[in-house]
Amino acid sequence: METILHLLPLTAQQQEAFRAAAPDAEHLFLPTNDRRGATDIPQDWRERTTILLGFVPPKDLKTFPNLKWVQSWNAGVDPYLVPGVLPEGVALTCAAGAYGPAVSEHMLAMLLSIYKLLPGYRDLQREHTWGNWAGLGPVRSLRGETVLVGGTGDISRHFARLCRALGAETVWGLHRSDKPVEDFDRTFPLSEIDTLLPQADVVALALPHTPETAGLMDRRRLLLMKPDAVLLNAGRGSAVDCDALAQVLTEGHLLGAGMDVTSPEPLPADHPLWDAPRALITPHSAGGYNHMQVTLDNIAALFLDNLNRFLSGQPLRSRMK
Repeated sequence: METILHLLPLTAQQQEAFRAAAPDAEHLFLPTNDRRGATDIPQDWRERTTILLGFVPPKDLKTFPNLKWVQSWNAGVDPYLVPGVLPEGVALTCAAGAYGPAVSEHMLAMLLSIYKLLPGYRDLQREHTWGNWAGLGPVRSLRGETVLVGGTGDISRHFARLCRALGAETVWGLHRSDKPVEDFDRTFPLSEIDTLLPQADVVALALPHTPETAGLMDRRRLLLMKPDAVLLNAGRGSAVDCDALAQVLTEGHLLGAGMDVTSPEPLPADHPLWDAPRALITPHSAGGYNHMQVTLDNIAALFLDNLNRFLSGQPLRSRMK
């Protein structure tokens, strides 16, 4: 008999759906609202658990001696893939595909905030200053713009559709090849990024962490971007050299940068990016499942589908190991 530990804050209806899918299993429910992972799991639960649906700190996996499968609520599971973290023979799946609406809308909100100079107006509000009819200067629109999206997965495709709906003329995608992907006018291999950066009004990254993406946007590539372009990053912080970004913004290059992820993370209090002009920073909050109900519903549905697959011997979705 399987013992399934559920760490998502599921509704009563969702819990019943899991019980119906695995009626012979023991179901343990421990609603967890901290995305850093559950740490208050009773030891006897750890010993009984064979299927873990949620996230625990990587160092705690060794306290689950009978694991067969871990389904993470994160789209990125890099910490679990470090050699020696996941016990040998344990399957690992991620929640890729659940975060598209939440993260893409956050990226769009950051972009429009920069385009419409909203952070500057918020500063005036805090100073109780009305300003004049001309405001802080001219603002931008997505209409007619060229958008380059790093990544062509669920988040990237959602973002591409949002940009298209607001009038973007061209939306390109970067991934492993030039194979066509729905929602993009054209896709290019990542190796062509240097040719594309000078043509893009917006560069939006939703890339995984890989040897090819780590340090992708260094100072040289940031300076290849148009002087009035916008950089967004909601994938992995390692894709952008944040020291170089702070320098480039301070030097007056780029209209702005919206960063939901950074490297290092959390961003140290004395890091120059905090005070760099036209930088907009959020604390890796775009995809929080407790921020947007549709995200939690998507994750729960993905978990349930994968549980049915596991129990029937079908291939698991988004399997990483």
